[in-house]
Amino acid sequence: MGYQPPTTIVETLRRIQSGELILPAIQREYVWRPSQVVALFDSLMRGYPIGGFLSWKVEPETVRQFRFYGFLKDYSEFDARHCPSLDVPPSRPVTAVLDGQQRLTSLNIGLRGTYAHRVSGGWRNNPQAYPTRRLYLNLGAFAPENEAGLIYDFRLLTEKQHAAARDESDAVWFPVSEIFEARESFDVWGIAAGLGLGDDAEVRRMLSRLWDAVHNRPLVHFYEETDQDVERVLDIFIRVNSGGTVLSYSDLLLSIATAQWKERDAREAIHGLVDNLNRTGAGFDFSQDVVLKAGLVLARVGDFAFRVKNFNAENMALLQREWDAIGESLVLAAELLSDFGLSDATLSADSVLIPVAYYVHTRGLTEAYRTRGADAADRASLRSWVLRSLVMPGVWGSGLDTLVRDLRDVLNREGSEGFPARAIEARMAALGKPLVLSDEQVEDILDLGYGRSRTFAVLAMLFPHVDTRNVHHVDHVFPRSLFHRSRLRDAGLSEEEIDDVQGKRDLLPNLQLLEGPTNIEKSNQLPAAWAADRYGSGEAYERYLDRHDLGWLPSSAAEFARFFDERRERLARRIRAVLVSQDGESVEVAAQARAQGGA
Repeated sequence: MGYQPPTTIVETLRRIQSGELILPAIQREYVWRPSQVVALFDSLMRGYPIGGFLSWKVEPETVRQFRFYGFLKDYSEFDARHCPSLDVPPSRPVTAVLDGQQRLTSLNIGLRGTYAHRVSGGWRNNPQAYPTRRLYLNLGAFAPENEAGLIYDFRLLTEKQHAAARDESDAVWFPVSEIFEARESFDVWGIAAGLGLGDDAEVRRMLSRLWDAVHNRPLVHFYEETDQDVERVLDIFIRVNSGGTVLSYSDLLLSIATAQWKERDAREAIHGLVDNLNRTGAGFDFSQDVVLKAGLVLARVGDFAFRVKNFNAENMALLQREWDAIGESLVLAAELLSDFGLSDATLSADSVLIPVAYYVHTRGLTEAYRTRGADAADRASLRSWVLRSLVMPGVWGSGLDTLVRDLRDVLNREGSEGFPARAIEARMAALGKPLVLSDEQVEDILDLGYGRSRTFAVLAMLFPHVDTRNVHHVDHVFPRSLFHRSRLRDAGLSEEEIDDVQGKRDLLPNLQLLEGPTNIEKSNQLPAAWAADRYGSGEAYERYLDRHDLGWLPSSAAEFARFFDERRERLARRIRAVLVSQDGESVEVAAQARAQGGA
């Protein structure tokens, strides 16, 4: 073990290109954001060091025990986030990077490849929301003033952005990848001449500085570990990766699973399932941690805490053997959550996926469960429990492993014929996580606002008539666009009244769930006029008011404050009726107790 002779960036990237420098399975995914890539290249231009690197020389006999991956060159947040698997011949040693993957990948992307991330406001499931970007350096000006203290103006630009940026009078956008291809220093002069700037000394200076940092300066310093004791290497890896972008412990555990599985690649299987789950419905954002934890729970591993000892050969063989069935149960669970109207934007606790999947798994449920009439009451009970658990604060926070373990125990004992809501809620209450609201918590719910993930769950829970299998929007009963101060003044409100109604605009009493097309149709119309136009003035109009517990609808801004206060009282009564019985226990539990008593 010792320091290796320093080398240049271009020599290191060529080793990556040829497959001489690779990644062990214990490495995490590439996680750097564009701002970090830009900051790294700014450091290069300024002559700053880019830190040391740690590698592991893996001998042939050890190579056989692990899987290895290549470095990313063209990264896409949509469909190219995972490093490519490598088939490494076990006849020769390899050099695996233990520390420095993020920096080396960023250099590889900036000098040889592309970076695609989701545009602001883009749909997670839309590939067009992830345009390809390349790294450019502005040779015409330094970076504008910025909080990061950057001097050089590096940017990751799409082709469209690059074309638009060329029209800036003082901007000369140079593709950084051309520096990688410039093998000799005098090639820089040709690059400058090709840009029509061969006589510009500042342009030549910037290009020469970048070329020198990439091709000439020995900036890459590797410390190489040669010991083949895997436990020692793992300990080194954990210690050196304790800083920077936090390393998920599940990344290390996943690497152990990858080494243990013999018939398939655990990393590819788990990442593939994560991607599949997150494409469900309107899209979720389940993490590798949740899916890996769910796998251990559904495989009925006794202790499913994230500890190395639980990732032994016996447990990993069990997980591999059960993986297909586990994956099917997780997919069905995600589909049910989507049917309940939940998505990335409205699911406030990803961990609720685990007990739902375990219930599905225990009963051997299939896709038919989602729509079969005979299961309607059971689905309603499951939906009610899911939504109420998401509404209650603290349920899915601390003590998660204990909660999941106890829920699994209840489902094992009482979940073979239907969802055992009473028993589950009794166990949750014993853990200090009751689904019973205090008066203070009722007030907290009433103060939930537009855009909060819990808000959708509350509305879906309060109004079970809503068919959440259809896309629903959280809609302002009195449209937001009608709350401009000028409009409110025109309606005769004082400045104090304007402040009051604007403070109430986005709160729960002014919100309802409407199907997407209906919400778009409603737009910014006054609620009374819109409802009268859509439903008329007869029974359909009254049914709409009753379904959403509106009471009546304001026909002007002057009536909004009274409407808000009265609907707030209505919702408070409904929350107490849905979540709390008169004797203080969960309504679901009380109802089941009465049913069992009657039997």
